[in-house]
Amino acid sequence: MSEVKLAKRKDKCENCTKQVKLWFFYKCCPFYSVILIMGKCKCQSGRSATRNRGMKLLLSACLSCDGCLSEEETLKISQQSLEEVKQVLALNKKCDVSKHKVLVASVCPQSLPFFAVKFGLDVNEAAHKLCGFLKSLGVQYVFDTTLAAGFSILESQKEFIQRYRRRNHDSHALPMFTSSCPGWIRYSEHVLGSLVTPHICTARSPQQIMGCLVKDYFSKQQKLSPDKVYHVVVAPCFDKKFEAVREEFYNSLLESRDVDCVLTSGQIYYLMEQRKVSVEELDSVPLDQVLGEGGDVALVRHDGRGSEGFLEHIFKHAAKELFGLEVHEITYKTLRNRDFQEVTLERDGETLLQFAAVYGFRNIQTLVHRMRKGRVPYQLVEVLSCPGGCLSGRGQAESEGGRVDKTLVQQMEEVYCSLPVRLPELNPTLHTLYQDWLQGQDSSQTSKLLHTQYRPQMVKRTTFNTRWKLNDWF
Repeated sequence: MSEVKLAKRKDKCENCTKQVKLWFFYKCCPFYSVILIMGKCKCQSGRSATRNRGMKLLLSACLSCDGCLSEEETLKISQQSLEEVKQVLALNKKCDVSKHKVLVASVCPQSLPFFAVKFGLDVNEAAHKLCGFLKSLGVQYVFDTTLAAGFSILESQKEFIQRYRRRNHDSHALPMFTSSCPGWIRYSEHVLGSLVTPHICTARSPQQIMGCLVKDYFSKQQKLSPDKVYHVVVAPCFDKKFEAVREEFYNSLLESRDVDCVLTSGQIYYLMEQRKVSVEELDSVPLDQVLGEGGDVALVRHDGRGSEGFLEHIFKHAAKELFGLEVHEITYKTLRNRDFQEVTLERDGETLLQFAAVYGFRNIQTLVHRMRKGRVPYQLVEVLSCPGGCLSGRGQAESEGGRVDKTLVQQMEEVYCSLPVRLPELNPTLHTLYQDWLQGQDSSQTSKLLHTQYRPQMVKRTTFNTRWKLNDWF
């Protein structure tokens, strides 16, 4: 999370935020402060806050406060900054070659529409300008993460089929929840626990698969030790910083993370403004390719509404694999709102599959409430903590006033939808990497590098500011 971001949040009502955080630490949830506000809370400034006055925080906003972090996590997150990247670049300019690192940047496809809108260019040209800017800083290679997302989708498809076939003798097989959103994962592990974690797909997110591609495959191709590669991911979401510092994505032997630093789209754009860089003066440089082929390749996207499209890909794959049905177009049925929708596969009046897309904390709370009561009819739920999906990530879609810029999001959606769709099954690069890098789709290497486990985590309560007394509130 950026220093600028934290400052903005504290300016709104620092004292109220601290007091409400502590109150809910004891009364409700130690990680997600404002789920329901009952009555009023007082603060030293004399102001009060009720559930109708500015206290409806989103899941991503709750995650952006540092109340739930241990000291170790706080240190790791603080290193996810522009300053850290600048230090690496500065070391590279010095004479001590032993401390040089090869900088690699991976850009999420949901970040590219942000730059396209800001630059006033089509998405391919905006990607080239962004690549030119990053390379002008000293970044040697710039990739986009669509390839890694393809791996994540294929592995998620495979796991869903396996879970569906064992559903009758495994109570945790279904529903399967998607695993690409770190805000959702953190909430599940630290708050929901065993109610949800066995249901989460084990496929790694596109970001972390890209980390493996860079630190394992690409570094070997370049004859470099992983610790000599500094990997930066440009993402639309602050929560991706939490994901990058997870213990399982750190190689203690080599002292190397799969992703060394996550910068949001907004942070990169802020850096451009700091340096007074105009788009016109930037060189247009094609993005690099993991396999090292020459020539520019047009950007593509996966199916979906501004995210990676896990629901749509798994739905179509499952329809064909399990029931022999070809599905070309998916029709969403809106339930509570446009961020809670479902998709149904029927044959002869019988419902074969029922999936749901659930975005935003309020809808997630509804989903969890239904799950506690055993009223979730879905075999798969695509869960994202940001309302509207990844394009609406607070790292690029938030306006100066702290709200989501709806006009910007709409423009980004139009840009994103302009990209052609390419099924990961039809990507020859993926098939090549499955064989050359992972030794096959069902190999132990595939399981090790493309999957992980999600488990309930112990809550660390010692990081809260203890100067606030319980007697002040009850």
